[in-house]
Amino acid sequence: MKIKIDFSPNFSRKFRSKKDIKFVIIHYTGMQSEIASIKRLKNPKSKVSCHYLIDRKGTVVNMVKDNFVAWHAGKSKWKNFNNLNSSSIGIELVNKGHRFGYQNFSSSQIFSLINLCKILKKKFAIKNSNFLGHSDIAPLRKLDPGEKFPWKRLNKHKLGRWYKEQKNWRSDNKYKKKEILFFKNLHKLGYRYFNIFKRSKRDKKIIIAFQQHFLPNNVSGIIDQKSLKISHFLLEKALNS
Repeated sequence: MKIKIDFSPNFSRKFRSKKDIKFVIIHYTGMQSEIASIKRLKNPKSKVSCHYLIDRKGTVVNMVKDNFVAWHAGKSKWKNFNNLNSSSIGIELVNKGHRFGYQNFSSSQIFSLINLCKILKKKFAIKNSNFLGHSDIAPLRKLDPGEKFPWKRLNKHKLGRWYKEQKNWRSDNKYKKKEILFFKNLHKLGYRYFNIFKRSKRDKKIIIAFQQHFLPNNVSGIIDQKSLKISHFLLEKALNS
């Protein structure tokens, strides 16, 4: 796989070993152009960077070496991990994002991403379930890579989670507070930033992050029956794998 080099000065100098790298976090650049995105990722004042950037044509650019910490995840949580910069590889996909005109990711872009992720998965022995979106680990702040990102396609290559429908599944109608069951499932899967038993206004952002990933055709921020079912299917698959 051809990878161009265009290093950013924005990274932590402390060397990390292979075993320290447990996640791949996928982002979109969320800026008006590729040139503006790269300029920001290389600007010392911005204090942001990534390990890899993939443009609309599928060109892969290495901006920070794997064994150094890039500044892409920010304040974040997943399971027992906090501030995932130190334990992850960050990949930026050139896309204007929700603010400037959210685009479909190009076929060339996703093709290159899948190939890169396969290399990283093998190199660092990364679990399938540890390929995540920025909004999964920072749902209160981030929307990327968003509902147009093809998680189901990645899962076919054993990258990231997806669910399998179970026809015989039924919701327990006696369970009056289905939102508690939903958030219990999400907590077991790895999502954070909520109280399982106490509702908050910010819960909507958690629901949206989940739906962008697993129910992209219905990002409502409301726990509907489909969202509850998917959370159950995902957890069943996680417990049985």
